[in-house]
Amino acid sequence: MMQKSPYSQFLILIHNYNHMQGNGFKIGVIVAFLALTLYYLYPTIIWNLEQKQIEEMSEVDAQAYQAENAEKLSDLRENILNLGLDLQGGMHVTLEVGTPQLIAELAGQDRDDLLDEVLAEARISADENDSDFIDELVTAFEARDPNARLSRYYRSDADDITRRSTNEEVVAYLKAQRDAALDRAIEIIRTRVDRFGVTEPSILKQGSNRIIVELPGIDDEERVRNLLRGTARLEFRTSTDVNDFGIFRNQAVEYYNVEPDTSDTTLLLDQSVNPLLDVIGFVQNQNPYVFGYAAAEDTAEVMRLLNDPEILRMYPRNTDLLWSAQPTVFADGTEEFTLFGVNSDVELTGEVIEEASIQFDPVTNAAEVAMGMNSEGARIWSRITGANIGKPVAIVLDNYVVSYPNVIGKITGGNSSITGLADVAEAEDLVNILLSGALPAPLEILEERTVGATLGAASIRAGLNSVLFGLSIVAIFMIIYYRKGGMVADIALMLNIIFILGILAGFKATLTLPGMAGIVLTIGMAVDANVLIFDRIREEQRSGKTIKAAISAGYNNAMSAIIDANVTTGFVAIILLSFGVGPIKGFAVTLLAGIACSLFSAIIITRVVIDYLTRNNADAVSFG
Repeated sequence: MMQKSPYSQFLILIHNYNHMQGNGFKIGVIVAFLALTLYYLYPTIIWNLEQKQIEEMSEVDAQAYQAENAEKLSDLRENILNLGLDLQGGMHVTLEVGTPQLIAELAGQDRDDLLDEVLAEARISADENDSDFIDELVTAFEARDPNARLSRYYRSDADDITRRSTNEEVVAYLKAQRDAALDRAIEIIRTRVDRFGVTEPSILKQGSNRIIVELPGIDDEERVRNLLRGTARLEFRTSTDVNDFGIFRNQAVEYYNVEPDTSDTTLLLDQSVNPLLDVIGFVQNQNPYVFGYAAAEDTAEVMRLLNDPEILRMYPRNTDLLWSAQPTVFADGTEEFTLFGVNSDVELTGEVIEEASIQFDPVTNAAEVAMGMNSEGARIWSRITGANIGKPVAIVLDNYVVSYPNVIGKITGGNSSITGLADVAEAEDLVNILLSGALPAPLEILEERTVGATLGAASIRAGLNSVLFGLSIVAIFMIIYYRKGGMVADIALMLNIIFILGILAGFKATLTLPGMAGIVLTIGMAVDANVLIFDRIREEQRSGKTIKAAISAGYNNAMSAIIDANVTTGFVAIILLSFGVGPIKGFAVTLLAGIACSLFSAIIITRVVIDYLTRNNADAVSFG
């Protein structure tokens, strides 16, 4: 005879004690559990009824109804059973932290042409071999000079990295900085996503430099892309020298003036051909700090032409050319981006921003972002504005000019605003990014998958069909094989599914497609316990015991096998929950909830129902 585990024996003693005390306590627990489950599922039920009602309305009526009941719908939305990306639709994005840019910036002023060459070589090798960039950096560096030390570029008093530090110590420092940058990027992305209002996002670290982001229910993909990869490097720059900039603009245009080929009669030319003027235009009385205007598709060609070595020699001292973040709409309806001339030196950065909020222009009602600076930032901002009265100051975000206002007077107190934003949504995102902080390194989107709402609805239908099909087959089998006992097990099985959904809703868990697979698996596990119990009861009846004695013995003798099987499965589910990610974790959560509910329904609920049916008539329940 198989020896029962101490844990199983303990649970059997509790079960017997409760049975001796009568079923009143058990019935109370069942009613309380069912009431709690329905309480947590109530918002989901009402939410789906509301959505069905809204779908049947006209578009105008639906908008009016949603506006009138906004608070009610918002409260329901916060408490419903959340659906995962595969069921609700949304975006799956794989981001990579720009390690080469981070390592280059850590070198600071010690960076030279040799390091740039090694960084470029290491990047190519890391991409080709799918290897660690920092390891490839060391290999490329030592290949040039085995005795050279990376400490000539990288030093840190806080980390005890000095001129005498070995390459191994520097590598450890660089990897620690990369890990810290990755953790900081995850923290910033999580803050941005939370402010964006995504329900139950998943943000996970993958490897040494990648982040997996899953955003259920997202329909504005471009806005999310900008939100995730925007480094939020806010800079305040003064304008370039207006006279030198005007001379440079004229020289650049003149450089590209080419005499026409008079031998080619197929060309209809005026005086000359100018490839620069083909892609950039000017307007009458334009801002003297503006180089010109270009359509979105021409901006790359403009920069290619202006990065010609000869043109670069003409650049005024300390001058950068930066595009506007938003296009200018001209009277004829065309939209073109503005190319500004700004000072290369950064006077102030976004690190001084302590608060940011949306405001609206009292005249135009256009959305603006109001900013408040700390004491140090306010002091510097006061000096900058005081020294540039009558001149523009560029507010640059991620190397795009978002605002280029003229300074009317000295600004004290550190308060200012960013204008020229496209709409309220852009203002909200800018506030989000400023309050979240700047990313320590740029992020690149390596992979992006979008699950449409239609595909999500199809997944829900497929999942529900699988649950209903599995439930029907099992229910029919139990009735045919165990008769009235099988009907009792089927009732417990129905309640079991309700309990699982209630637990998921109560713990704010997310139901995914693998989670629905876990529910299907739980259906089989739930009736497995009843199969063990009912077969034990049959054996006891065949040995000559009365039906009541057989029922009692059947439950007692099957208990150890049921508990041991479920506990071992539970351990596996806990391991999957601890170390799994994404779909595996969703499956583990549902499986754990299913194990707890199946034990409760198979041991408690079926026993209470069978005891009730046989209390006056021992033959009221048969087991085949």
